[in-house]
Amino acid sequence: MATADCKVCGGTGWLVAVEDGVSSAKRCNCVDAAQSEELLTRAQIPDNYRNATFDIDWPQGNPIARDILQRALLPIKTYANKFPVLEGKRGLLLTGPQGVGKTHLAVAVARELLARGHECVFFNYQTLLEKIRSGYNEKMGMSDREAYQTALDAEVLLLDDLGAHRVTDWVEDTVTSIITHRCDYRKPLIATTNFPDPDMGGKVVEKAGTVGPAKYNVHDTLEERIGPRARSRLFEMCTVVPMWGLPDYRQKARR
Repeated sequence: MATADCKVCGGTGWLVAVEDGVSSAKRCNCVDAAQSEELLTRAQIPDNYRNATFDIDWPQGNPIARDILQRALLPIKTYANKFPVLEGKRGLLLTGPQGVGKTHLAVAVARELLARGHECVFFNYQTLLEKIRSGYNEKMGMSDREAYQTALDAEVLLLDDLGAHRVTDWVEDTVTSIITHRCDYRKPLIATTNFPDPDMGGKVVEKAGTVGPAKYNVHDTLEERIGPRARSRLFEMCTVVPMWGLPDYRQKARR
């Protein structure tokens, strides 16, 4: 698809040249630009992350946090650079507490792939489940009925905030179906989650405070939020990138 008002090709998408009396045609650069813009629109990336890149603010005065972030960036950038020629696991799972930049980095990967002509679709986990559920209602629009199929078939699915929904049998079955399908057909999945797991870091039990009698917070694990089957397939298909121990940059921004 060409750019309608392109001053080079006049909106045709083709450039015609004559050499030694022989005419030839080649695609105008506006075609690639239009395709990239269309892919970006269909990706449904939220406005907050439309300009996400790997250029991020490094933690100042915190060598431990800098080391955690540096170790996280290596597999993330490697994945983006090598795609689609990936050896072994074809997914990424970014794990860590809220506000450490998981979504930002996941979208940075997606934007790299989009710029190279790959189809990526962003879904917030909770929003996707709500769309799929509403798709069972005949009165809802076609876009809601297509949400489930899009999650299955998109070249690259970016699933943000995995596990952030009340756990029910329907939720567990639905997320298991999506992850299993993408695993079985080797379709790339990039996911983020705030929930800890014994095999990927994060504290399931942590001390709540130091004043008065000792109190502890017990957090749900990822397996408890998405079910053991989905968790197993997720680990089978994804390289896990732990970001536990990084500071909450949102709180820093508010201060």
